Amino acid sequence: MSDQQSSSIHSLASSLFQSREARIEAGKSFRGECPRESHASWKPHRDRRDPVDVLMESNQGRMPQLVPIRYGRMLPSPFTFLRGSAGLMASDLAGTPNTGMRVQACGDCHLLNFGLFATPERNLIFDINDFDETLPAPWEWDVKRLAVSFAVAMRDSQLTDKQAQDSAIECVRAYRVRLRELSKMSPLEVWYDRLDAETIIEMAPNDKIREIREGIVAKARQRITDYLYPKISEEVAGRRRLIDQPPALFHITKEIDPEIEEIVEEALQKYRLSLPNDRRVLFDRYSFEDIVVKAVGIGSVGTRCLVGLFFSAENHPLLLQFKEAGPSVLEPYAGKSLYQNNGERVVEGQRLMQSASDIFLGWTRGRRGRDFYVRQLRDMKMSVNIEEGVSTEQSLLYAELCGRTLAHAHAKSGDAAMISGYLGKSDDFDQAIGEFALAYVDQNEQDHGALVDAAKSGRIEAIIEEDQS
Repeated sequence: MSDQQSSSIHSLASSLFQSREARIEAGKSFRGECPRESHASWKPHRDRRDPVDVLMESNQGRMPQLVPIRYGRMLPSPFTFLRGSAGLMASDLAGTPNTGMRVQACGDCHLLNFGLFATPERNLIFDINDFDETLPAPWEWDVKRLAVSFAVAMRDSQLTDKQAQDSAIECVRAYRVRLRELSKMSPLEVWYDRLDAETIIEMAPNDKIREIREGIVAKARQRITDYLYPKISEEVAGRRRLIDQPPALFHITKEIDPEIEEIVEEALQKYRLSLPNDRRVLFDRYSFEDIVVKAVGIGSVGTRCLVGLFFSAENHPLLLQFKEAGPSVLEPYAGKSLYQNNGERVVEGQRLMQSASDIFLGWTRGRRGRDFYVRQLRDMKMSVNIEEGVSTEQSLLYAELCGRTLAHAHAKSGDAAMISGYLGKSDDFDQAIGEFALAYVDQNEQDHGALVDAAKSGRIEAIIEEDQS
């Protein structure tokens, strides 16, 4: 444990047993050292590195044949670039003001890392759904990256800068208001709180939005694992196999790696031991059938991600994703993880931040020292489709959902009253982050332009896929 993390944990433990009023006042005291208005400014450090150099450095350890796909997925727009450059933005955020109050941070907090998914009870909830970079860190970093993601996405959608800024401000306003509400609840009430599909529908401000949300929820309920399974599998010699779709989906044969079967078997055994006993009983009802490498997301492309196919005795399929977990991009600035296995870091961070987590969530370590976390490949997951474009009203409503959801995730691990005391009831902080977001939009566009130029000049190789679904 780093000295910074140890001090933060001790401070939080002490503060939580003070009255809410005392913690509110303690939060207000941070305004002197870190004025809320100070968050508005963004100016790159004079020694800021070339963004393409940073991206190239982050490819260390990735599968080299997949790196061009990573670049290809980042190229289409400033928003796709933002999604793939969490490490670059982390270094920028580390130089911005913060109060020193810490939470379990997402680390890659952008609007597409929120969405609908199924709880173990098969209910649909809206929550954060990506935790590859999670780590205890300043709460402001998540808020700023989320607000910036709205501003970038709205400009990509051809909305005005005023509209882009308004969506960022609404996101922060919702965070601030919801955090104050959560600060008045008991710890158990906060823990049990969740934003379910029915509540989202009820929150619709008019019949049109209600109808849209009802349609999204209905579609999400159809996206269960069995829905995906037939699309990526086929029958070969009487056995069900996952279909090769190179370069994004392919098998590792014994010719490529003679140890592959032993490696998979060992990894599955270690994964099984990471599960609670009741989940082991459930997992043992499935037998392993096939496994492939899959290029996923944007920022994760090139890291090792495997999809495993399992069957029950009556041939009911189960798809599990084994995703490589390296050190969080926040570590250089927030301190090393408490966990030796980065898969465990992801799992424990996810359990702490989410309202409910996948029942097969676990971790493992491969024979060659690589860490992985495991979850179902798809379980009614659905996120907003930015590529289709959004209206001003839709962007503001979605910003509200994401802001209040992030507030709940931070309240579970941090001191909601103390952070709320700092934020206050005015919109000073909201407006400051709105200004920061719009300024960083320009920075992000410059960085995206540098990547485009690098691809054109041949400095990097990029593969543009016909179908990135």
